Amino acid sequence: MRPLAKALSLIAALALPAAAQAALAVGAKAPAFQTRASLGGKDFDFALAQALKKGPVVLYFFPAAFTKGCTVEAHEFAEATDDFNRMGATVIGMAADPIEKLNKFSVEECRNKFAVGVATPAMIKGYDVALEAGVIPNVTGRTNRTSYVIAPGGKVIFVHSALGVAGHVSGTMNAVKAWKAAH
Repeated sequence: MRPLAKALSLIAALALPAAAQAALAVGAKAPAFQTRASLGGKDFDFALAQALKKGPVVLYFFPAAFTKGCTVEAHEFAEATDDFNRMGATVIGMAADPIEKLNKFSVEECRNKFAVGVATPAMIKGYDVALEAGVIPNVTGRTNRTSYVIAPGGKVIFVHSALGVAGHVSGTMNAVKAWKAAH
């Protein structure tokens, strides 16, 4: 078996229990999108297609900026961003928050290390990351916590969907390392 196929098979096997919660399975084509994003408190237009030209994209959805788990996750991704960047990967977080709130979150919690963008209703539907009704009382239109790694060709090579923070950064890092080793 070719090294890339072997690595992707291993990643897929590790991700199967978590992937059952997400619509996009390993091997699926990631939906293209454009949205407003913020890095270092400055908003800009982000396009998945443009980011994929540089290398793999670590796309992670989180329920809401400045909540306990989302803040912990942002800190973990901030700590790992330099390693992702060395491997040619772009990290971007997505939440159904207004850009003004994400501008502040990008500085305070993402520590100016990676961009966070506005998860639009179309993106939430396309990536099937809608937070189930009742998970957070009186909250609708939010995303669950799902992390993807998308290869430059647009295929999903890793999925981890769990409300807990554990496994999102380490899983995406391992997937990017496997991709890098095969390229």
